[in-house]
Amino acid sequence: MKRRLFLAAIPAALAAGCGFKLRRTGGVPFASLYIDAPAGSAVAQRVRSALTRDEHTRLAATADEAEAVLKLDQEARSKTILSLSGAGRVTEYRLGLKLSYSVNGKEGRVWAAPETIELNRDMTYDDRQLLAKGAEEQLLYRDMEENAALRIVRRLQSINPGAGS
Repeated sequence: MKRRLFLAAIPAALAAGCGFKLRRTGGVPFASLYIDAPAGSAVAQRVRSALTRDEHTRLAATADEAEAVLKLDQEARSKTILSLSGAGRVTEYRLGLKLSYSVNGKEGRVWAAPETIELNRDMTYDDRQLLAKGAEEQLLYRDMEENAALRIVRRLQSINPGAGS
């Protein structure tokens, strides 16, 4: 029993000794941030929830009281046919999410030029499994929204307000 415990502890000790740390969100270099996004934006909600875990950044209620403004443009979802069967039935779809964002300082200075995020996921389709494939589609869209939000948060973390971007 002690030997098993010892053998199980070796990989943990090696991982700790090499400086390995789980990835987590670091601080955003702004004291306050306002998120300007269309109503009902899922990516904006995910960015808000990621930033509320950061105790150093306050989400402002208006753009006037914020040090920086994150502007998210309209999110566009797409669904295109990727392949058809010999009988003309859809067998694969390509799902997409596209949005653009920018970050400006309080004085109107551009800290992050407008960038566009385009994400795609391929999904097999079978019309005999309509409910399951509908749930899978929603799961893939949520995954793309989460991925886009994490990209935006990482971009916010990399901004240097003193030097511009």
